[in-house]
Amino acid sequence: MPKMKTNSSAKKRFRISGSGKVRFYSAGKRHGMRKRSQSMIRKSRGPQTMKDCDAGLILKIMPYANK
Repeated sequence: MPKMKTNSSAKKRFRISGSGKVRFYSAGKRHGMRKRSQSMIRKSRGPQTMKDCDAGLILKIMPYANK
């Protein structure tokens, strides 16, 4: 059976933590920060952990990420 392909856009945007959770960075922080609220800027700082119901979709298109 041939190898499965990893989705190229997903491998650039998501990382798998040591415990198997999906980590990602928030969108919307490249420009136009003056119109964003300070609380939004603070909350979107650093990587975040994806919910389990959404992480299943990501792990399906990244077959070798959790091994």
